[in-house]
Amino acid sequence: MVSRMFRIETEVDKERRDLLRARLLETNTAASPVLRALRGTPREREVPLQVWALDDSGDLAGGAVCHTWADWLHVTYLWVDGRHRGAGLGSRLLAEAERIAREERACTAARLETWDFQAPDFYKKQGYEVVCVIPDYPPGITEYTLIKNLR
Repeated sequence: MVSRMFRIETEVDKERRDLLRARLLETNTAASPVLRALRGTPREREVPLQVWALDDSGDLAGGAVCHTWADWLHVTYLWVDGRHRGAGLGSRLLAEAERIAREERACTAARLETWDFQAPDFYKKQGYEVVCVIPDYPPGITEYTLIKNLR
């Protein structure tokens, strides 16, 4: 085995980041027949999906910021203003994002992450199932990953 020396750097470098991402994409595509079949299809692209709720005065009452990719809906943010919580608005926003993902984008599943003090019980009531629990992320908080079958 040949011993090699490497210089390790910690700077933020957009060009290297993009190169690394491209090389990782190539490596993953070569290693996975599933990802290889996905390349070049419309399902390969992350497509934004956003749903907004405005109150009577036109102010933001809540919203869902999501994207779809490879037949999955990924819910990045779901938020409802405190004045409107308990009125079913969060459920309506999530249901509309799921409907669009299922009916217009042929998604078969959804995923999201939430913290213990946010809404894991809310998502369970919406039919989501906990598939991952990460304690102490960040320290003192538990993160949950949940999924839902949209079929």
